[in-house]
Amino acid sequence: MAQNHFSSTRRYDPEAIAEYYRYRMWLVIWRFLRIVFSFAGFFVGVLWDKWRYQKVEDTPQRATQLRKILTGLGPTFIKVGQALSTRPDLVRKDFLEELTKLQDQLPPFDNEMAISIIESELGQTIEEVFQEISPKPVAAASLGQVYKARLRSGEEVAVKVQRPHLLPVITLDLYLMRWGASWMAPWLPLNLGHDLSLIVDEFGTKLFEEIDYINEGRNAERFATYFVDDPQVKVPSIYWRYTTTRVLTLEWIHGLKLIDTERVKAAGLDTNALILVGVTGGLRQLLEFGFFHADPHPGNLFALTDGKMAYIDFGMMDQLEPDTKETLVDSVVHLINKDYTELAEDFVKLGFLAPDVDIHPIVPALEIVLGDILGESVRDFNFKTITDKFSGLMYEYPFRIPAKFALIIRSLVTEEGLALSLNPDFKIVDVAYPYVARRLLKGESPALRRRLMEVLFKDGKLQWQRLENLIAIARTDQNFDILPTAQLGLQYLLSEEGEFIRKQLILAMVEDDRIHTEEVKRLWNLVQDDLQPSRLFNIALGALAEFSTEKAAAILPSVMAMTNSQNAN
Repeated sequence: MAQNHFSSTRRYDPEAIAEYYRYRMWLVIWRFLRIVFSFAGFFVGVLWDKWRYQKVEDTPQRATQLRKILTGLGPTFIKVGQALSTRPDLVRKDFLEELTKLQDQLPPFDNEMAISIIESELGQTIEEVFQEISPKPVAAASLGQVYKARLRSGEEVAVKVQRPHLLPVITLDLYLMRWGASWMAPWLPLNLGHDLSLIVDEFGTKLFEEIDYINEGRNAERFATYFVDDPQVKVPSIYWRYTTTRVLTLEWIHGLKLIDTERVKAAGLDTNALILVGVTGGLRQLLEFGFFHADPHPGNLFALTDGKMAYIDFGMMDQLEPDTKETLVDSVVHLINKDYTELAEDFVKLGFLAPDVDIHPIVPALEIVLGDILGESVRDFNFKTITDKFSGLMYEYPFRIPAKFALIIRSLVTEEGLALSLNPDFKIVDVAYPYVARRLLKGESPALRRRLMEVLFKDGKLQWQRLENLIAIARTDQNFDILPTAQLGLQYLLSEEGEFIRKQLILAMVEDDRIHTEEVKRLWNLVQDDLQPSRLFNIALGALAEFSTEKAAAILPSVMAMTNSQNAN
């Protein structure tokens, strides 16, 4: 009945769900009792273990029990378990190993029912659509299971079939979670329960989107357009003729799961290169595209034999507004500059602090927590460290986690954890810093050029050391070419938009009553290996091609006036 009631819209509506179950309280009570009794046995077992054993690590059966409980309670709780499986900072190692099995090692549903759903949805028999199809599912997940097949036209495909009767279970669990969130919020320390209902709503919205396979197919195609210029990222093609809201047919990916580290290494794949592709891809999703994979658990990522990385599940995606995306870049710039007042204002814009909060007492706390991140301990930077430090601030200051950022944080921590599984010595700063430095130096947009100016100039003075650091960090990426960046920079300097920076650079060369030849020499030593005469000539020619006589006439008087002013002083 609930299936039919909610299937018409397939959109998460907490009010409609509450209205539906308000008159079906026997269903709510029965489900509530089942959940309580399921977990009651688990918690009694945990207490019993503490009494019997000196070390809790001696009780691996308890982790297995939790996994079975979550599996038995169905897709909503499996999704919660999947989220916990990516949080080594919250979950014990033996529990992590068991919860990881929830990603793609779940019991399948009846094979005949799955075939019946495929035929019903596609309006054709299996034989009419496929040359062959695997007799059993090759993988089973929380919301569906996957078959390997070959179309009549010859292409190898993955056929994803949704589990039957999902909506009744999901809507009832979300109703109970929302009720529990509203009941628990006042008892949680300070802000921890502030937006708990909103986090449940965000989770519910994404869950409803995930059970609409048409939506997933569109997400995949949109995701592919963003990475069309990146040959290292593979996105499977969608076969729309054989796709409905409950059946998704897509290109079969021949690859290795990233969590299967032994097979990845045995295949001779460069794990550091895979990490670079994965983490850079995650940063691009957040800071460039604003469209990001909100469920990047290891079961959704594959390494291909040619070194590419493939994403295979696009049910749970999220979108950042342009203002939010720009504020994220701002926060990185302010962190680099150690401008903690501006960083606190960024937190207000992002929703981590309420608009009416007095940020002045918070600024010193941010400096204490984040002050050494870019200092001597920069290479020890990781998201776990940050989340641990911020958890302390949550108790003392009115920080809160916006619902959307709960997904982002989960995504970042997951990607970092996956990278660490491939390389225990991985430091996310080794990838993140070069990426941010490259983007700032290239300055493809006015907004990025403005942020570069914020980094390079402080109180009207050029920060030579910051410029050196940015170039040095960007060049740690072997694929970074300084010359195209130099061309962009030269074109910008010669444009009307670059008038301010032209003046600032001329002043910087002679500020403090001296010519900064040492700083210029250090910069030259840093880049001279890349500046071969022939290439340098072509770059200069390309920039000057857009530079008219009228522009030169407009620039020269201001340059001469500034030079004369300096000489007079």
